[in-house]
Amino acid sequence: MSGRHHIIVGISGASGAAIGVRIVERLAEQPQCAVHLVVSGAAARTLREEVGPDSLARLRDLATHAHDVADIGACIASGSFSTAGMIVAPCSIRTLSAIAWGQLDNLLVRAADVQLKERRRLVLLVRESPLHLGHLRAMTQATEIGAIIAPPMPAFYLRPQSLDDVVEQIACRAINLLGIPGLRANAREWDGGTTVTSDLA
Repeated sequence: MSGRHHIIVGISGASGAAIGVRIVERLAEQPQCAVHLVVSGAAARTLREEVGPDSLARLRDLATHAHDVADIGACIASGSFSTAGMIVAPCSIRTLSAIAWGQLDNLLVRAADVQLKERRRLVLLVRESPLHLGHLRAMTQATEIGAIIAPPMPAFYLRPQSLDDVVEQIACRAINLLGIPGLRANAREWDGGTTVTSDLA
């Protein structure tokens, strides 16, 4: 991997696009990380509506590689390309279901499937509420084949002061779930009644 951690960030069309943006921003700050970005068609619209009209262009500039979601021949579609893991943030129910049941019809889902078959970390920030039984079964199936389901829930015990605080905590938590040695996102953590900060090393 040429001494760098190749990390895939997928953004699907669920609400919560700011979380995916923040994950890319945090990873792009780290010289040891190469960010591979995949954005679904629905996510492009969500980004415009929730983050801003220039948000997708800015994301592509931040990423080391910005892949077209239709490019199933991209490097990240192959298990022979070594990666350190993948985060899908936010992860729509449609994307969750496609990953869980192997419906590999675009690069985002194919890249996620590669992480699973190669036994690499796949973190899915599933964004939906309320949930019916089909949603829960899809989460169970994804978990059973190796994914980590991490719904983007605020850490109220840290007393966030703004929406930005909430987004930051969720984004950092997702990065830390990849479990990459030497890479730990700057996040406030609970420590028995006090909070501490962990920095990217």
